[in-house]
Amino acid sequence: MNELLSLKDKNYALSGGTGTLGGSIAQYLVQNGAKVLLLGRSEDKLKEKQTELNNLVADSAFIFKVDVMNESDLINLKNKIKKNFNHLDGLVNLAGGNIPGATLKPDQTIRDIEMGDTKQVVDINLFGTVTPTVILSELMVEQGYGSIVNISSMAAKQTISRVLGYSMAKAAVDIFTKWMANELASKHGDKIRVNAVAPGFFIGNQNRRLLTNEDGSFTERGNSIIKNTPMGRFGDASELNGMVHYLLSDASSFVTGSIFDVDGGFSSFSGV
Repeated sequence: MNELLSLKDKNYALSGGTGTLGGSIAQYLVQNGAKVLLLGRSEDKLKEKQTELNNLVADSAFIFKVDVMNESDLINLKNKIKKNFNHLDGLVNLAGGNIPGATLKPDQTIRDIEMGDTKQVVDINLFGTVTPTVILSELMVEQGYGSIVNISSMAAKQTISRVLGYSMAKAAVDIFTKWMANELASKHGDKIRVNAVAPGFFIGNQNRRLLTNEDGSFTERGNSIIKNTPMGRFGDASELNGMVHYLLSDASSFVTGSIFDVDGGFSSFSGV
C-alpha cells in the first residue's frame, strides 16, 4: 500500500499553486517527496512560493511564468518540461476563481451582471483547465502514463446564487473531465487518467469578504452555507490534500472520469 500511495520522485505541474488551496497542495506534495512545477502569470508570487517550498524541502519547486489560457505559452512550457525533466507524472488544474463584476450583489438581478467579466470568469475557469490539459497531456501520451486532476465546485452541481459565470464554467469542467477521461483512456491506454475534485466551501482570499465580516463573524451568506453543511463548518485547505494525493497516486489506478466531493456533506443535504 505504501508503494501504491508513494509520490516520491514524481513531478507534478500545478496551475494556481500560489493560491490558498493550491499552495496547500503544493506544500503537501513536496513534503511527500514530489517535485512541483508551479505555473502562473505573476513571477513575484511564483518566486515567493518557490522560496517557501524550497525552504521546506530543498530543490523541490520550479517555476514557469505562463498564461494557462495561451496556447503558445503552453507549447513552450511542454517543450521545456520535456527537455529538463524526465517525466511529468501529473497535472493539477487549480487556476480559476471569480471577479467582482461577475458576482451579483444581493440587491441585484441578472440584468445587472457584467457580461465581459462573466466571460472572463468562464475563460479562466474553463479554458484555464482545458488548454493546459490538452497540451500537457501530450507528454503523458508520449510516456504512456499520467494523472490529471481538475478542480470542480459545488456550483457545478446545484444552483449557487450570484455566481452565474463561475457556475457555468465549473459545470463545463465536470463534463470536460469525463470527456477527456474517455478520450485519453480509450485512445492512449489505461494508465492516463483524468478526474476532478469538487471542493465545498473553503475560505480563501477571493471569497473571504463574501463569507466573513471584518470581525470574523459569518455574513448572511456564510451562515446560510454553514446551515446547509452537515459538518457545520467551512473546510480547511489541508483537507483537500488527501483526495488529491489519492488521485495522483497509483492507488487510484482504476479511477478515471469521476468527480469527488470534498464538502462536509453539503452536496448530500436537502435542507430539511
